[in-house]
Amino acid sequence: MQISSRFTIAIHMLGAIEYFSNQQPVTSALLANSVGTNPMTIRNLMSSLKAAGMIETQQGRAGIRLLKPLDEIRFYDVYMAVDAVDDAGLFSMHDQPDPECPIGSHIEAALSNRLTLIQKTMEAELAKLTVADVAEDIHTRLV
Repeated sequence: MQISSRFTIAIHMLGAIEYFSNQQPVTSALLANSVGTNPMTIRNLMSSLKAAGMIETQQGRAGIRLLKPLDEIRFYDVYMAVDAVDDAGLFSMHDQPDPECPIGSHIEAALSNRLTLIQKTMEAELAKLTVADVAEDIHTRLV
């Protein structure tokens, strides 16, 4: 069970866009340096964030811009935008439990609804948090 790092990188990017936008044009190179990854990773995530209506980029012009204030961008929105979890869900089942085993033959049925509930609960919690919450925390640490 692990949510892709695309989720935390995207939150990092959104916070950095907000922070640096009044100081300099925000580029994929600047974001890649801040995140500590390559610009291609950043550009791929930018594409997802742009499709979700969170950021704007313009061909031939430096500068990535937020389209929404950070307090309107929920963790859940980012989670969904960057496909942090694949279609199979947050939890994956082991492939070949022994069908002759009394546990192995029933484990998936016994776990499935419970794991779905856990994922939905986590997603409901993600919907309560905004990227502004993280940005405010970081700003207090800067002083």
